[in-house]
Order: sequence, then structure tokens, then C-alpha cells
Amino acid sequence: MQFQRTIKSEIRCKSIGLHSGRRVNMVIRPAGVDQGITFIRKDVPGENRIKAHLSNVTDTTLATTLGINGTRISTIEHLLSAFRGTGIDNATVEVDSAEVPIMDGSALPFVNLLRNAGTRIQNKNRKVMLVRKRIEVADGDGSACLEPCDHFKITYKIDYSHPFIGEQIYTMAFSYELYREEICQARTFGFLRDVEYLQAKGLALGGSLKNAIVLDDTRIINKEGLRCPDELVKHKILDAIGDLFLLGYPVIGHFVARKSGHKLNNLLLKELISSPDNHEMLSYSKLESGVPASVIKAAVE
Repeated sequence: MQFQRTIKSEIRCKSIGLHSGRRVNMVIRPAGVDQGITFIRKDVPGENRIKAHLSNVTDTTLATTLGINGTRISTIEHLLSAFRGTGIDNATVEVDSAEVPIMDGSALPFVNLLRNAGTRIQNKNRKVMLVRKRIEVADGDGSACLEPCDHFKITYKIDYSHPFIGEQIYTMAFSYELYREEICQARTFGFLRDVEYLQAKGLALGGSLKNAIVLDDTRIINKEGLRCPDELVKHKILDAIGDLFLLGYPVIGHFVARKSGHKLNNLLLKELISSPDNHEMLSYSKLESGVPASVIKAAVE
């Protein structure tokens, strides 16, 4: 696992866009070393390639959106989370719409597709970003921080004044196995009153009980209920893993969030890279000496 990886074979899937409600066709293809994740809008002529990178984030309202020269691609976080959660460094994603398909509202369908396609080891060392200094950002009563740690760890707290949710906290030391077993199946969630408002504004037109957990004022209205008791906080972790991958490299550090979201996740990454004192970019070859063995393990997991 010291080397970069891409997928072995092409992946095709289709579903609706969460906000447009329109059918989206998506093709994921292998990509060369150091290419990272690149989106291509097949329905847009000319400048239609958008690198999945922090510098290309244009909006964090309701979802993470990338854009270059007016061309946008939205709702990317679940797919990026699946790439990170399965160890894929390089891939090209072609879509014929302004959104990544929502599938069932989690990363599980993407994880299954990526695992079925298989992975191909590439002849270049993987790079990681090591957090060297504690940094924090806040917005109202929400906050997010990154702390030095010898592995990738996540602690997330949500707190809603809703009788079904209340306060939930979940902590995990990241591994591919734990991501598959505990995180990737967690679905996005929202409140019925907000869905009705958004749809009146022409948003969330593809949202349904098939691709989201929906709550009214007292309960979940999905007949099947939750996939696990802490599904809501786990989905926030799923989103954060996707947002953090917009650095272009795995992070080695402890991500701690309280009532955070796409906006704060994005601001935190900008703060991380704002100073060379905050971080250090390492390749696997440089991890072989002078860095604890646990960091080496985290880099390749």
C-alpha cells in the first residue's frame, strides 16, 4: 500500500441528481499517477475538466461544489469519501450533469462499485499530509479542528434540538475495514420542513425516502428506520472524509468537529495549508525514517 492506486476497470452507473431531480449518467475511469480525482462534464463543451481540489471549491451550501470558469459539479462529497475509504488516489469521473448521482444517499453504492472494479497498484509512492500544529475554525456554535496525531482519527459531535436526535458523538481511528463496516452505509438526512422549503425554491427536487433519511418534528418517517442507531453522526463523518480528501492527499491527524459541515470543513483545510508550520507533505519514502511506525501504517491505510 505504499504506492498510489487507481481502479482496474471502468465503472458505469446512473441515478438522479439530488437537487435537479434529473437522471445523471456517470463513468469512472482509471487515471495515471499524481492525477488525483478529476471530474469531466461531458454535457459541457470546452473547459469541462475540474480537479477535485480545495482550490476549486466554489460553494458549500447544502453540498460541496467545485467549479472552474463557470463550469460546476456538485454533491461530490459522497463519491470522494468512497475514493478515500477504498484507497483510490487517481481516477477520472465523467458525468453528463452538474451533479454526481445521489444513489441511495450514502457512499455504499460507490464503495461496492469501486471494490467490484478492483484496484491497480501504480509505480509511484503515495503522499500524505501530516498535521504539525493544532488549528481550529469556528462559525457560530459550530467548530472544526485538526490536531497532530500519529494516525487519521475522527471525533464528531452533532447536537440537534430534536427529540429523535439530540446529542450524538462518534470517534473512529480510520481504517478501510472500519470505513466499509461502519461509515459508508450512513445516509444523508434532512427535515421535512426544510425539504418542502427547498423544493419550493427548485432545490432537492430529487430528494426522496429512497435516498435520504427524513425527519418530521418528532420522528423519522422512513418506514425502514435507521441502518444503525448512530447513522446520522456517521453520515457527518462520511461527508467530512470526502471533504478532507479535497486536499488531494490523505490526512494524518485528528479531525475534531462539533456541529460542523461543508463550510467549516472547507475553511479548516484552507487554514491548514495557510502556513508551512501547520503541516508537512510526506511521501512514503520519506516516512521510512524519522517518523513513528504508526504514521507509516496510517499513511498506507
